[in-house]
Amino acid sequence: MSNAVFPATVFTTQRCFNDLSTDDMRYGDMPEDRLKREFGLNYISNVVDPYTLTRLTAFDNPQSRFAGTYGGIHRGAKLSIQQCAQLLFEEMQVTSLPFSFIGPHRHLINQMLSNFQSSRGVDFHNPQLDIAYRDKLHSDYAVKKTISIMQETIGSFIDYTSRGYPQERLGDLTSAIKLSVLPKFDSLILDKINGMGITIHDVYATKIDILRLDVNNYGWKASVRFTGQDHFGLDVSDIRKQKFYQFQFFRIWFVLQRFNKFSFRPFLTTMQAVIDIKGNR
Repeated sequence: MSNAVFPATVFTTQRCFNDLSTDDMRYGDMPEDRLKREFGLNYISNVVDPYTLTRLTAFDNPQSRFAGTYGGIHRGAKLSIQQCAQLLFEEMQVTSLPFSFIGPHRHLINQMLSNFQSSRGVDFHNPQLDIAYRDKLHSDYAVKKTISIMQETIGSFIDYTSRGYPQERLGDLTSAIKLSVLPKFDSLILDKINGMGITIHDVYATKIDILRLDVNNYGWKASVRFTGQDHFGLDVSDIRKQKFYQFQFFRIWFVLQRFNKFSFRPFLTTMQAVIDIKGNR
C-alpha cells in the first residue's frame, strides 16, 4: 500500500473555474422594453431615469410627497450615458451601506464597484477577501463544515506505520468532502451587514489542495489550500427574487450590467486561504 504524494488536489466542484458562459456573466443583452415588461424594472433610481437619461427632481421621486405633481413629466436636465452611469454608481455606493456597515471587510464592496465601473471584466482579488475567506472556513457556520469533515476522514485513515495517507483512500476523502458544507457567505445575520453577503454570498467554484502532510508517532498535521471563485454579476433568476428586487442597490446593478445602453461587465472574484488541520493519534 503506497502513500499519497502531496501537493495533491483532493476536491473540485462540478462547477468550473473561469466559467464565463453563465447568465450572470452576460452584459448589455437587454433592451428597455424587456427590462420593464419581464422584470418590472420601471423605477430604478431616486437620482436619474436611466431610460430617458434624465436627472430626476423631488417631483419625480416616488418617495417624495411631491411625486406626480407634473403628471410624470421629468423636469430634470438631460444627461449623457456616462453622466447617468456615474450617478447610478454613486447611488449604488450609498444604497450598499445597509449591507456593509460593520466589520473589517465592509469596504470591499466599494472596491468591487470600482472594478465593475471600469467595465473591463478584470478578475478581482484582494488580501482582505482572502482574510474573510479564511475566517469563514474557521467559523462554526455548519455542523458539517469542510474542515471538520476533512479532519475526521484524514484521521481515520492515517497510516502511522508508513507515516502517510494511503493513496487508495484519497477517494474516501473526496467523497467525504462532497457531503460537507462548503464555505459561503450566507450567515443569517453577520454576512447581511458586513459586506460579504452582497460582495460574494455564494461561492461558485471551490478547489481544495493538500499541500503537505506530516505524520509522527503522536499525530498528524496537514497544510490545506482552499481556493474559491465567485461571479460579481446578476442573472435573471436573481432579479426575479423578491429578496433582491426589493432593494434599489440590486435594481441599479442589474440595469447597469444588462441594459444595452450601459453594458458594464461583470467579473470573477477569486479568494484563497491556507489553513492547518491536525489530529492526535
